Amino acid sequence: MSTDLDVAVVGAGVAGLTTAHELHRAGLQVRVFEQQDHVGGRMHSLRHDGYTIDEGAEQIPLHGYRATWELLNRLRVPITDVPLIGKSIGMWRDGRAHAGVAEKSAAFSGAGLSPRARLDLVRFLAWSARHRDEFDCDHPERSPLGTATVKEFAARYHRDLHDYLLQPVAGSFFGWNTARSTAAPMVSLLLAVGDVGTWRTYRDGMDLLARRLADGLDVVTGSVVRQVVSDRGVVRLFVGGDVVTARSVVLCVPAPIAARLYANPSGEDSAFLSACTFTPTLKVSCLLDRPLAPESSKPLYVLLTPEAEDDALSGIIVDHAKHPGRAPAGKGLLSLMANARTIPELLQAPEQQVVERLTTAARRYVPGLESACREHFVHSFVHGLPEATPEALHRRARFMARPVGPVEYAGDWVMLRPASEGAVRSGALAAARVRSRLRASQPIVA
Repeated sequence: MSTDLDVAVVGAGVAGLTTAHELHRAGLQVRVFEQQDHVGGRMHSLRHDGYTIDEGAEQIPLHGYRATWELLNRLRVPITDVPLIGKSIGMWRDGRAHAGVAEKSAAFSGAGLSPRARLDLVRFLAWSARHRDEFDCDHPERSPLGTATVKEFAARYHRDLHDYLLQPVAGSFFGWNTARSTAAPMVSLLLAVGDVGTWRTYRDGMDLLARRLADGLDVVTGSVVRQVVSDRGVVRLFVGGDVVTARSVVLCVPAPIAARLYANPSGEDSAFLSACTFTPTLKVSCLLDRPLAPESSKPLYVLLTPEAEDDALSGIIVDHAKHPGRAPAGKGLLSLMANARTIPELLQAPEQQVVERLTTAARRYVPGLESACREHFVHSFVHGLPEATPEALHRRARFMARPVGPVEYAGDWVMLRPASEGAVRSGALAAARVRSRLRASQPIVA
């Protein structure tokens, strides 16, 4: 049967665009369907009045992101477009910011940990060094931690290690409830990315990679895919009022959306999709008339606010310290990240109420914030970051071993790795699976 396309990709986030890029390079006819009017997904950046506002992702580590850096090199993105952040992460405790979180010196400086907890941090680092080879970001289910949650794993150590390190890191960067998500993916990722001193950002906004990938691809924005049906090796996409046929489809959307779109998945697909839950994310961007930041012994790029200290915020990102181009000269930009436990109620609240709740909480950490704010933007994603629940981790191996099919998947949730590297790696993997299937289905020419 003839089809409209070789491959249809649903979703123009980094996973979808990586998938389409790889398949386009292989000479296949590929089209990307995106519901929003822009590419980038959770890595989109909003430009407004000279400010560049990252709506979701914030940084790109130098280490542990091999697939991303290879992709950047292939796209000829110069290293000057991915500059070093060069600032510290702080932890709020006892009324002040303690710099040095995720730095090599943290076990000695404390970074918010009590002396007894620092000894346990040394124990943890020594244990992780001995077992480093057993932690694989691509296969977190194989780690020695099994399906223990972050909270269960932290119970081996002093309480501070959970309350003033693992919970704030999990809550801010991953959006996780430590009682629900497993430790293996988090520990694997932390070991891979290493010292915060090597972390970088994209000069012109976190959507730089998405925009470069989209160049030269057939991307249709504002296009709503309502359903995907596989029938005898051909896949039909119901797009608006039209039907598009393809030899293969790759669903590059969060697992709950993929489960809703795909009308007839296999049992193994369905089981893993159901297990892959997401936490919502929400933050408020504060456009300032001057550059403000939390007071600290070192310049901060992020201040983490643990649940033990704050029930509204999980952290504050100093965007103009992350890169000066995020705000006009002499101005400032802060992102206030909501606490994961508070987000569900904020998603239903009027926008002004959300702004008031988070900015009121942030005044404790940033004196002068109220008078410096010129404008606010609220950014939320109902499917913000994938959880790595014990059920999802348990089912992942069988899902990854499934035979190739007419409908494939890509996204950070496939890797149980809530990071852009997970999206890139899953996109490359999905493209390889599609190529293997389409090569096998080609007729033999005598």
